[in-house]
Amino acid sequence: MKIAITTEGKTLESRLDPRFGRAAGFMVHDLETGENAYAGNEQNLSLPQGAGIQSAQTVAGLGAGAVITGHVGPKAHAALQKGGIRIFLAQDLTVREAIEAYQAGTLAQADAPDKGGHW
Repeated sequence: MKIAITTEGKTLESRLDPRFGRAAGFMVHDLETGENAYAGNEQNLSLPQGAGIQSAQTVAGLGAGAVITGHVGPKAHAALQKGGIRIFLAQDLTVREAIEAYQAGTLAQADAPDKGGHW
């Protein structure tokens, strides 16, 4: 399975981006092979609305079965759930630390949005 982590940069030492829809990008980690690949999210950064839905489609297209982010709004949450993508919340971690926390089972799964829209 692959997990997508919202990231402010392009390395494992980059900070987790607290935003989902307007994250700078996604680091996709393959749990089976240990490989990592970065995917930019520039196309969604300046959208006036719908960034969460578009980012959910991006994550689905990357083949992720789970996402780790700081916050998720209602539309993104609904789109990810519809796509069968589990959502985990984390704060103040690097991408590497987020992957390690996921593997250790210490991240909280988001059963509901934790932010309103357009934050």
